[in-house]
Amino acid sequence: MTLLIYLLIGAAAGFTAGLFGVGGGLTIVPILYLVFLQQGYDPSIVMHMALGTSLATIMVTSISSLSAHHKKGAVLWQVFLNLAPGLVIGAFLGAGIADLLPTHGLQLIIGLFALWVAWRMFRTAQVQIDPNSKLPSKVAQVGAGAGIGVASAIFGIGGGSLTVPYLNRHGVVMQNAVATSAACGLPIAIAGALGFMWFGVQTQPIKGAVGYVHIYAFIGISVMSFITAKLGAKVAHQLSPAMLKKCFAGLLTLVGIFFVYKGFF
Repeated sequence: MTLLIYLLIGAAAGFTAGLFGVGGGLTIVPILYLVFLQQGYDPSIVMHMALGTSLATIMVTSISSLSAHHKKGAVLWQVFLNLAPGLVIGAFLGAGIADLLPTHGLQLIIGLFALWVAWRMFRTAQVQIDPNSKLPSKVAQVGAGAGIGVASAIFGIGGGSLTVPYLNRHGVVMQNAVATSAACGLPIAIAGALGFMWFGVQTQPIKGAVGYVHIYAFIGISVMSFITAKLGAKVAHQLSPAMLKKCFAGLLTLVGIFFVYKGFF
């Protein structure tokens, strides 16, 4: 029965990710949070487990996305290689920072982040790209990657909502920015998931979990999300992009309000 629940979560998360063209982290985290609470897990670590497990599932979905973008030749591999060291270090450290934060603090931070992303989606119909802008030095890119990695691990996401705007700001066109961001999601997910495993080993052991990563949830969500993401993508092509963006912003607004409320109360 529990595995069935995880399969259903994966189906919903995958469909949502395919429909809206983004990773499923911000939809997986709140659902896992509620499911883990209902299963009677310690409330003080439920949020951490939702984040760690979310990052683990992103490893699978990012490989699928990366493969598709690579076939189209859209990934800027040199940019990826410049960002990757910072992404790995940052994501691992981000897991450590999340481990130090109390549940209410994490909920408040994630809630505010979801509201910020929703506001930005409502506000900008199209991303403005400065064609005269260029990417900074390799050292600066490593630093940017570290910042993106830290934030992504704390939010339990693959970093697309942070990496894409960063690349756009420095003159990278949307197609290449999205493709390169998909590649960046893999080192973030691997390092972040390993970090949540490492820093969570001292917690009260939970059957089926390694640190803050729930293995059964990871398997169930990964399998179904890999399948339903393609269905969501097909439906997306039949709907208005502007309407999709507004719908996803509305969903994020609800997620943000929920976690901000939980963070305060």
